[in-house]
Amino acid sequence: MSFDLVDLRLFLHVVEAGSITRGAERLHLALAAASTRIRNMEAVLGTPLLHRERQGVQPTPAGRTLLRHARLMLQQAERMRGELGEYANGLRGQIRLLSNTNALMEFLPEPLSNFLAAHPQVNIDLEERLSDEIVAAIADGTADIGIVAGTVAVSGLEVFPFRVDRFVLVVAPGHALATLDRIAFAEVLDYDFVGLDRASALQRFLSEKADRIGRRIKLRVQLRSFDAICRLVSCNVGIGVVPETTAERSARAMALHRIALSDDWALRELRIVVRREADLPLYARDLVRHLAASEGR
Repeated sequence: MSFDLVDLRLFLHVVEAGSITRGAERLHLALAAASTRIRNMEAVLGTPLLHRERQGVQPTPAGRTLLRHARLMLQQAERMRGELGEYANGLRGQIRLLSNTNALMEFLPEPLSNFLAAHPQVNIDLEERLSDEIVAAIADGTADIGIVAGTVAVSGLEVFPFRVDRFVLVVAPGHALATLDRIAFAEVLDYDFVGLDRASALQRFLSEKADRIGRRIKLRVQLRSFDAICRLVSCNVGIGVVPETTAERSARAMALHRIALSDDWALRELRIVVRREADLPLYARDLVRHLAASEGR
């Protein structure tokens, strides 16, 4: 068996993307070259690795076994490269970091900026996901580090504290709800909302909360940041759900009324999760410690 690291990375990207074409693009390979590599891997093993369907590709049982070993081998190769990078200048490290919306928009930019300035040889692949998706990705080795809500189960993972915040409802001072100080999420679903793009992790989370009580969020405007939500809410376009830290900051510059949400999920304890810190490359361990040390700043 003679698979190289390019073969393994290609197979990993193909399965994650659900497409040989998109997997090849991620690795900057021509489609013909990528297809040939996959066929050669199947020929060496004597069994198909992918189910090829009109909608894309899915790993066969043999493909899932290869995927599991490929992830472990690539992680070990990355760890080796990172540790050798402590001695040899010029080698670069790559960290795959997954985060929920709250941490990504409100808390990660400053500590990540400081870390990258101090580690010019390290790149970070940052992606927004739902907390339960992040936990699954960390557990199966798809990602190195995750930032998740404290409400999600993290059995089997190592956990470090990151931040504590809560979601609040923001409305314009002239809005019908502006006389209230506290309300349940279910009681505000008759009103128009200003929110994030429907594909964002937080918007999916809020939509799921509404779905569970048989309701839908009346999303009038979709934006890309909490600050933009606050700006339109202050103009009475609709109401919004944002982190309390964002609401406090925005209220200093615009007319905005904050209402506490009585739902348990509104309190957000954010945690750092890893599969096993000791197995991470040195620079990834440095990032975990840097993020954990930034708690409360």
